Amino acid sequence: MFTGLVSDVGRVAAVSGDSKLKRIAIDCAYDPAGILIGASIACSGPCLTAVTVTPRDGGCTFEIDAAAETLARTTVGEWVPGRRVNLERSLKIGDELGGHLVTGHVDGLAEIVAREPVTGQVDDVWAPSERFVLRAPPSLSRFIAEKGSVCLDGTSLTVNGVTGDTFTVLLIPHTLAVTTWGERRVGDRLNLEVDLIARYAARLTEARAKPE
Repeated sequence: MFTGLVSDVGRVAAVSGDSKLKRIAIDCAYDPAGILIGASIACSGPCLTAVTVTPRDGGCTFEIDAAAETLARTTVGEWVPGRRVNLERSLKIGDELGGHLVTGHVDGLAEIVAREPVTGQVDDVWAPSERFVLRAPPSLSRFIAEKGSVCLDGTSLTVNGVTGDTFTVLLIPHTLAVTTWGERRVGDRLNLEVDLIARYAARLTEARAKPE
């Protein structure tokens, strides 16, 4: 389990394999002593398993294997060396739950259809935020509600509004600076995980509505 609070931004160092299985090496600032082989790390959304860990100056390089299902359902298949990815270590008992419960199981891909600057004043300093408008797959839009939570590229965000299959989120300057969101542009696709509670609530409602 994760919280959707990004703790580091890694960089893809190498990619090998094909559409059935890819091995991806990611450079990061994590202490290699704290990552065991088999550890779960959320990499821009999907929960992936560290299969090797190699110390490097300033952190480590870990490798993950992405199978066909992950490559088909997420953006992982598009990753190339140099790509930056949001990282989060798995939640430990006793950790602060600052975002929302995230499983690292990506439901589908959302597409950015607009990015709009929103400038506000904080302590007499003008701070630029950004409002993103995204389109969700029709099969997932019913799980997205105003003031609810979504996880996009591994980042826990609050939904500001919903219109049909589109929804908006607001990124404050801090989030833009410490994640890959500052690099995102119209047309980009993001890994989307809908809120766990919304998914199960919908499933329960459907089950109750079925005739016996």
